[in-house]
Amino acid sequence: MKKSIILICGILCACNSAYVKDNTMVPGSTIFADRGGYGMKRSIKEQLENHGYRVIVGTAKSVRDLESNETLESINLESIKIPQNARYVVKVSERQETLQSFFCPLSGFWWWNFNVSIADQATGEELLSWRGRGCANSELRRLNEVLDRLKAY
Repeated sequence: MKKSIILICGILCACNSAYVKDNTMVPGSTIFADRGGYGMKRSIKEQLENHGYRVIVGTAKSVRDLESNETLESINLESIKIPQNARYVVKVSERQETLQSFFCPLSGFWWWNFNVSIADQATGEELLSWRGRGCANSELRRLNEVLDRLKAY
C-alpha cells in the first residue's frame, strides 16, 4: 500500500516541466492573451491582473473572423490585431478539463492539461515555457508561484 501511494505521488509530481526566466516581467506592463479558453487559459488572465499586469485580448480584424463556425480554440491569431503597446504575449494551449474524482477531490476536482508560453515582444525572448497537467487548485498555486518568479521587483 505504501509503495502504491509513493508511486502515485511520484507520477503526479512529474507532471510539470517549466523553464522560467526569473525577474524578467515588468509589473504594470500590458500583456496580450487569447480569448476564451478552458481552466488555465481563463485563469491565467485573472492571475496576471492580480499580479499587477494589464491584460488585453486585442481586437478582431473583422467581425467575420469571429463569426465563423470555428471554435474559440481554433481562431487563428492572424485574425486578431495585437496592440502595439503589448509588451508580452501569453499563449496557452490546453485540452478540455476533465473531472478527476480519484486524484483531485481536495484540489478542485478538475484535471488540467496545458502548455503555457510567455514571450517578451521587445526582446523576442521566451520568458516562460511550461508544460503541465494536474488538479486545478494545485496548478493555480503553481501558476502564482511562477508569476511571482517572473515579476521583476
